[in-house]
Amino acid sequence: MLHAVIMAGGSGTRFWPLSRQAVPKQFLQLGGDRSLIQQAFDRCQPWIPGERMWVVTNARLAELTHEHLPEVPRAHILQEPCARNTAPCVALAAMCLLQEDPDAVMLVMPADHVIGPAEQFHDAVERASRLVAQDPEQLVLFGVPPNAPSTGYGYIERGDTISGHDGAFVVKSFREKPNRDTAEEYLRAGTFFWNCGIFVWRADRILAALRQHEPNLVALVEQLRSDFGRPTWDATLAELFPQMKSISIDYAVLEHEQRISVVEAPFDWDDVGSWLAMERLHGHDGQQNTIVGLHRGVRTHNCIIRSGPDHLIATLGIENCIIVHTPQATLVADRREEGAMRELVDLLGKAGDDEYL
Repeated sequence: MLHAVIMAGGSGTRFWPLSRQAVPKQFLQLGGDRSLIQQAFDRCQPWIPGERMWVVTNARLAELTHEHLPEVPRAHILQEPCARNTAPCVALAAMCLLQEDPDAVMLVMPADHVIGPAEQFHDAVERASRLVAQDPEQLVLFGVPPNAPSTGYGYIERGDTISGHDGAFVVKSFREKPNRDTAEEYLRAGTFFWNCGIFVWRADRILAALRQHEPNLVALVEQLRSDFGRPTWDATLAELFPQMKSISIDYAVLEHEQRISVVEAPFDWDDVGSWLAMERLHGHDGQQNTIVGLHRGVRTHNCIIRSGPDHLIATLGIENCIIVHTPQATLVADRREEGAMRELVDLLGKAGDDEYL
C-alpha cells in the first residue's frame, strides 16, 4: 500500500526572523492559511489516510508536529535525535514502514514546499505508483519543468520515454547546481527538469539500495528493528542515529543506481527557499512591492515587506529591500543579499543571541 513520508527536520534559516529553532519554516503559514507541513498532509488527503502518513522530524519538534498534524499517529512521528540529512531519514522511515506493511510503497516529500493543485499532484503520484507496481525495482523521481535558468536547484536530464507511461522518462543523468550560463543551456535544451526532492519507491527496494551503497548506515538502522514499537525505542535510537553517516539520498543512492525514472510534474511547485518566494506566492503591486501585513509606503519600490495586522511598517524612499517584523526581532536587508541569511544567523549564534534564534 502507498504510505506518505513527510521529511520535516529542516531549520528554515533563510526565513529568519519569522522562522526560529523552536518554530522553523515548515510550521509557518507562508503560502496559505495552513502551515506548510499541514499543506503537505492536506495534499495527500483523502487518498492516503492518516494511519498511512508518517513524519520524520527533529526530536525537539515532535510535540509541535503533533499539534499541527493530530491525524498522524504518534508512533508515526519519527524523532531524529540529531540532523543527519535525507539518507538516514529515508532509511529510518523505510525500516519502520516495513514493520507495519511488508509491501509498503513510499511517497517521500519535504514538509516545506508549496504544491498545487492537489488533484494534479495526486495524478502524478498515481502515475509514479503505477511505474513501481509494474517494475518494483524502479526508483521514481519527480521533475519540474524549469521556467527560468535557476542556479539554486539540482537538475535531472531526461532520457528515453518509458513506453506506456505518459510523461515518464528514464533518468539520463543528474547535474549539480549549475552556474548561470549552464542553467541557460539546460533551459534551451528542453530536456532538463528541476529536481524537486519528491520520490516514490518500494520501502524494501530503497533499503536494499542503501544496504548496497551505504552498508554501515543500514547496519545501524537494522539494529533498531527489534526496538520498534517497544519502550526501548527512544533510547536505542538516541544511541544509534548519531552514528549514522550524514549524507543525502541523492549522493547515497540515486547517483549510483540504474533503474531510475522521472515523472514530469504537472503540478505547480515552489520550494519556498527564501523571502524572495513571497513575491511568487503573493504577487506584487504596481510598485513591484510584495506586502503581507500592515504597510504604508511612499516612493517604495521592489520590496518584500511582512508584518502582522497590528504593527504598521511605514517606508519612505527605499527600494530593493526585505523588511520582516516579528515581536522579537526585525530584519531589514538588501534583497540582493538574501542568499547570505545564514551568515547573519551564524553571527547571532556567535554573539550569544540565542533568544533570537
